[in-house]
Amino acid sequence: MGMKELLLGTNNRGKVEEMEDILKNLDIHLLTPAMLNLNLEIPEDGETYEENAAIKATAFSYASRLPCLADDSGLEVVVLGGLPGLHSHRFAPQAGASDADRRAYLLEQLQGKPRPWTAHFRATIVIVHPDGRKRTARGACAGEIILEERGVNGFGYDPIFLIPSLGRTMAELDMEEKNKISHRANALRNAESAIRELLEL
Repeated sequence: MGMKELLLGTNNRGKVEEMEDILKNLDIHLLTPAMLNLNLEIPEDGETYEENAAIKATAFSYASRLPCLADDSGLEVVVLGGLPGLHSHRFAPQAGASDADRRAYLLEQLQGKPRPWTAHFRATIVIVHPDGRKRTARGACAGEIILEERGVNGFGYDPIFLIPSLGRTMAELDMEEKNKISHRANALRNAESAIRELLEL
């Protein structure tokens, strides 16, 4: 019997690299949509991280007939009432905004607000099996937003997300360090038993 397969429901290279590193101890073959020539336009129109993750995992699992793991995550800044949250990837108003554009726009919104700008990264993982079974796991990472960008690793808001206990931003951590503390790493570790169950490992 061959190695069990799990489809990662994302084309974000940064996410794929993190997931591959965190799940490397499981005896499974990780696939991406690109490997299967799956080009799906999936509307992320859910009202929670879990709904968005489930939409993606369900669509990719149905199209591939494979178990699929998908995540949705966001940055929640306390002084902004939890924004950008669910809309973290679409926060900047301009079309085609880059990660740098989103960071700049976030810092604009924080001008004049009292510091420290405490924040959390949150992630929700949903694993869907072709037979309809679904499992969910969550993770979080606490920190604060800073004005100056620091570090060249990671993606998204990582360069301005400071981990106070480490004195470094998420973008100043290497993959091994980030995958000990990040929201996605925590969610994936919490999802490990569900992955084993659904893949019958």
